[in-house]
Amino acid sequence: MSQVTSTAHKNFKLPTFVICIIALISGGIFSLSLAPYHYWWIALLSPALLYACLIQRKPRQAFLIGWSFGFGLWFTGAFWLFASIHNYGNISTPIGVLLIALLAMTMGLFSAVQTWTYKRFFPETPLIFAPIWILFEWLKTWLFTGFPWLFVGYAFTGAFLDDYAPLFGVLSVSFVAVLIAAACVEIIRKRIFWVFPIFTLLIGAWGASYLQFVQPKNERPLSVSLVQGNIPQDLKWLSTYQDRTLEIYQNLSATEWGRDLIVWPESAIPMTQTAVAPFIEEIAQTAKIHHSAWLSGIPYYDENASIHAGKSIFYNSLMALGDQTSGLYEKQRLVPFGEYVPFAGLLKWVLPALQDDITEGSLSAGPSRQKALNVKQHDLGTAICYEVAYPNLTRTNAQHSDFMVTVSNDAWFSGTAGPWQHLQMVQMRAKENGRWFIRATNTGVTAFINEKGQIVSQAPIDRPFVLRHDLPAFSGQTLYNRLGDLPILIFSVLLLGLGIYYRPKQIDVSFKSRR
Repeated sequence: MSQVTSTAHKNFKLPTFVICIIALISGGIFSLSLAPYHYWWIALLSPALLYACLIQRKPRQAFLIGWSFGFGLWFTGAFWLFASIHNYGNISTPIGVLLIALLAMTMGLFSAVQTWTYKRFFPETPLIFAPIWILFEWLKTWLFTGFPWLFVGYAFTGAFLDDYAPLFGVLSVSFVAVLIAAACVEIIRKRIFWVFPIFTLLIGAWGASYLQFVQPKNERPLSVSLVQGNIPQDLKWLSTYQDRTLEIYQNLSATEWGRDLIVWPESAIPMTQTAVAPFIEEIAQTAKIHHSAWLSGIPYYDENASIHAGKSIFYNSLMALGDQTSGLYEKQRLVPFGEYVPFAGLLKWVLPALQDDITEGSLSAGPSRQKALNVKQHDLGTAICYEVAYPNLTRTNAQHSDFMVTVSNDAWFSGTAGPWQHLQMVQMRAKENGRWFIRATNTGVTAFINEKGQIVSQAPIDRPFVLRHDLPAFSGQTLYNRLGDLPILIFSVLLLGLGIYYRPKQIDVSFKSRR
């Protein structure tokens, strides 16, 4: 009798719909592990629960479980997009929530296919669960233009495991965290030998913290001023407010001339260079007279490209002018629905505010492999806004640079977690590439971040402010800056290859035992 009871207990499984609810919740809580909440341990709990939910489940069930997890992950983790859609897209709350739900359903398919693949082709083990997770995070960096958000590794920015980042990037941090999470589930299942991989990974992180890939140059740091204008998004592009915007930035900068570098954020100048040429010339001359470099975000009109294309070509750009300073960087990765509109003709009825102008939906992507900005005989690598979420793009722009600048306008998402998640990504990019980042924004979060990914100085949000600090130049390359994601991807594929090799053998043994 006791044997029958034991067998029944062992074979008992919760209904699939209950497991899907658990998966939905486990995905929904993941964003609490990221900024501004920083409960990093949830980034272990969330994938651990998903791993547990998939135990002894069929591939079809795994698809639904993964989709539930992905929906919860993206609906809560990316809900900050609602502020932009509702407040500046002129759409109602129900439709705004519906659009976020549609985004969550679409992005949730990544998790659904991930879990289906795991259960369809591989044995149940953390050594398969983790590499599949990493490959699907990598897919999010490029598939369908990419939306590389909500990676597990970001939760560990400044939390020990990020010491793997200079070696193999944020994907390696995700790999270690997910492997540890799944291994903890196996330990609960009384498979105690998983303690040893966890211990090895933690020792590896400790050892990695002592590695030094970069060093400061023996040069005087640049004195830098980051100007935060705090222009409300609903006023920023109004023609009646443009002169006032220029006046605000000019007044905030008046006391800063004479410092080495003054940085205005993304689209600080809300007009093209052709429309505001006298103002740009005035500021550039002021910078030269005071021996200052000046950087400003601006929508840049490319006359030659426009003539060739037969239509107006605009770029979201960062221009460098002033003393011993030159260059123009044109943003390469554009924000869907913010800077260009996929299927624009089909979506006009959903987003009636989208018009064919330079402010919403009509920008062009800049070319790849652009030259760094030249600032005071230094190479300054650049990432504009959303671009810093792309590890490999930022890595490419950081190569051969002395330091990095990223400018942004997160006023679209004021009062949400979006700007803080964005800042956390900048911290990870700094650690990956071993370079200081200066981050100038319109409303926040403006900050100086050192080569270890630590915030050295930060401006208060949602108020006009000038943040000052010294910026040291660095030399040398981290291993990640040299090799990118290739090592962790190759390692993950090798583990999956071993898993495929192991799976048929396991089936053969089961078949023979039945005979």
